Amino acid sequence: MNKEKHIEMLRKAPIPEVLLKMGLPTMFGMLITGIYNLVDAYFVGGLGTSQMGAVSITFPLGQAIVGLAVLFGGGAASYLSRLLGSNERKRANNVASTALYSSLIVAAIVIAIIILLMKPILYGLGATDTIYPYAREYAMIYVISSIFNIFNVTMNNIATSEGVAKVSMIAMFMGAALNVIFAPIFIYGLKYGIAGAAWATALAQGITSFMYLIYILKRKSVFTFSPKDIRLDGTIYKEIFKVGIPILVFQLAASIAMGFTNSAAKPYGDSAIAAMGIVTRIVSMGVYAVSGFAKGFQPIAGYNYGAKQYDRVKEATKTGLIWTSSFCILMTIILFIFAGPVISLFTANDFKVIKIGEFALRVNIIMFAGMGIEAIYSMLSLALGKIAGGWLLSIGRQGVFFIPAILILPHFIGLNGVIFSQAIADFLTIVGMIILAFSLNKEINKHSAECATA
Repeated sequence: MNKEKHIEMLRKAPIPEVLLKMGLPTMFGMLITGIYNLVDAYFVGGLGTSQMGAVSITFPLGQAIVGLAVLFGGGAASYLSRLLGSNERKRANNVASTALYSSLIVAAIVIAIIILLMKPILYGLGATDTIYPYAREYAMIYVISSIFNIFNVTMNNIATSEGVAKVSMIAMFMGAALNVIFAPIFIYGLKYGIAGAAWATALAQGITSFMYLIYILKRKSVFTFSPKDIRLDGTIYKEIFKVGIPILVFQLAASIAMGFTNSAAKPYGDSAIAAMGIVTRIVSMGVYAVSGFAKGFQPIAGYNYGAKQYDRVKEATKTGLIWTSSFCILMTIILFIFAGPVISLFTANDFKVIKIGEFALRVNIIMFAGMGIEAIYSMLSLALGKIAGGWLLSIGRQGVFFIPAILILPHFIGLNGVIFSQAIADFLTIVGMIILAFSLNKEINKHSAECATA
């Protein structure tokens, strides 16, 4: 499929077909991000509970850094889809180049700051004295090499906006597959221990970056990504940040929430920290899958909204809701039934980790059944250039609703307070998103009616 056919697909292809072509690759691309995290947890779990806790402590730090990529890449993607829909190709090219280079420059500065402040950051994220040495060993390598992931995630979003999600899927899948191969070799074969997990991830992500570079240099994109096309234009940054900042806040809120969870679990020992870290990774796999599919839905909605094809926006929204909700309900049922065996995969026979993790997984997976509603309407809001949905998902699920719960409940019901906090926040976020859905549907119907009478 050439670059013009990608655009034509967004405009004319049947919605189920284009949703599958866009949604499945982005879903697998996001799942691959989760696979990186699960692979590290799976192989590091064999080293011991403190090492498993170290990976859990570092996980939110990685999420926060990736937030810079979704700030620029995710923010640009919505704007790019609308620009392509209205056939403003030159402007779109400026936006893509500006977003890519801005993300790399800002990321390099942030990574340098994190390296300088590593010790207080890790303790702030809940590291115990027994966990800290392993967390530092892992994090130093992981954080420095995350510049590859910044590039990869930014490119993933930009490529998706132009309808070439398959390119991202292949690049990300190759990296994840290599990580599965490299991890046991570096951890156990070369006896690098927990540092081996970080080196395996760094090498795999570097290879993914190389694949994206080939894509750029062979000019397969509608964008050139030339430094000459960068524009320090306030309007461009305004449009990027309007959508990107809510997504960044979501990533930061997720990181802060995990830090609060680790700190709240800290009084109950390394086993509690490890167990909550495992549960977070498992549930995150589902969130990555649904969010990834919704990312594929976003350019479809954004492009057709920009082209004033409102019936296609409505059809894509309805189909996306049915498909994502079906997946979420199925995953909820499976993980609720098999919670114990799933948790057991990630620990070296620490029965306390298994006991805490099994109960926590069942509690937290219940509200995942409504994640399809959250993901689709959040992305619809962003696709339309509205920020309400992005902010609701950002400051609701792991901010306004979660933080009071995690700070208050453990004082009254102990470890159960840590376990129930996210489920309560998810319930309140779903209620808010349903209210937002009525507003978005009303606006789309209004524009559709205006077009019909014009």
